Amino acid sequence: MPIADYDTYCAMIDNAQKNNFAYAAINITSLPTINGTIQAFAEMKTDGIIQVSTGGGEFASGLGVKDAVLGAQALAEYVHLVADQYDVNIALHTDHCMPAKVDSFLKPLIEISKTRVAAGQKPLFNSHMFDGSPLPLEENMDIAVPLLKECSALGIILEVEAGVVGGEEDGHDTSDVAADKLYTTDEDMLYVYKRLSEVENARFMFAATFGNVHGVYKPGNVKLTPTILRDGQAALAKEYGADAGFDFVFHGGSGSSEEEIAETLGYGVIKMNVDTDTQYAFTRPIVDHIFHNYDGVLKVEGEVGNKKAYDPRAYLKLAETGIKNRVIEAIKNLHGEGTTIFGK
Repeated sequence: MPIADYDTYCAMIDNAQKNNFAYAAINITSLPTINGTIQAFAEMKTDGIIQVSTGGGEFASGLGVKDAVLGAQALAEYVHLVADQYDVNIALHTDHCMPAKVDSFLKPLIEISKTRVAAGQKPLFNSHMFDGSPLPLEENMDIAVPLLKECSALGIILEVEAGVVGGEEDGHDTSDVAADKLYTTDEDMLYVYKRLSEVENARFMFAATFGNVHGVYKPGNVKLTPTILRDGQAALAKEYGADAGFDFVFHGGSGSSEEEIAETLGYGVIKMNVDTDTQYAFTRPIVDHIFHNYDGVLKVEGEVGNKKAYDPRAYLKLAETGIKNRVIEAIKNLHGEGTTIFGK
């Protein structure tokens, strides 16, 4: 059953830490984006993470509904069905839930998981992200800790963020944030670990920031300092012992160089979000199809066009292959090829 249960998800994360690779966490919005992503995981023989944002959920529910919870549920249910056809483990995750949307997005999804678990099923999602980075750190953790308790009781991992990932994603714009906020300090990391460790036996992931920015920028515009992660891990070990450590998440990874990505893997990054690059990889083949089949896609000057050209399946198949190929590239950059623990 390829949708991971809690023990399998924890084993996936441990496998990444032990072998210095990270999982490609791919944002999806539709069935073709899901199918292309899972195909990439299967071809590369790696486990993987599929994630839904509030905006992605809202889009998936349709323009006439615009219900982020309903859309996220529909996408997740489809992944539960189709992932069973592949021999890799898939974890489902929700991305960047801001404080204002905890009650309207995160908690309803947790309630759905409660119902599923009570019926002997797996949770709908394996992990959720609470992004309290706009808040003062203490207030951020005051919300995160109760959420972690609730998630942990259901076998769900919680991801949190301290510090700010710059740029804009899904309508959340931090492009004007002060530069020092783009870098999480050792003191911040120690405080996050102390607070989240209050929840006994709970598993969590931490999106610390080291200059990363959402979106793709020309070389030189983004100044990454991955050693912040290394120094934070060292501070943690000094304060809490050698067994203490973070499972780090790399946000804003699109456009990063192979060398920058590889460096983070040695500092405890086990998950890297990929969205902007896969959006482009999905759209580019559609544009190519339309440019090369202009008079078939459109009914020009009284002609009837070409049904084979304007049938959505014609270009969505190309788009599915496009995202699959870009996910394969991400897996290779993250050193994830051949790392699945499926069946072990």
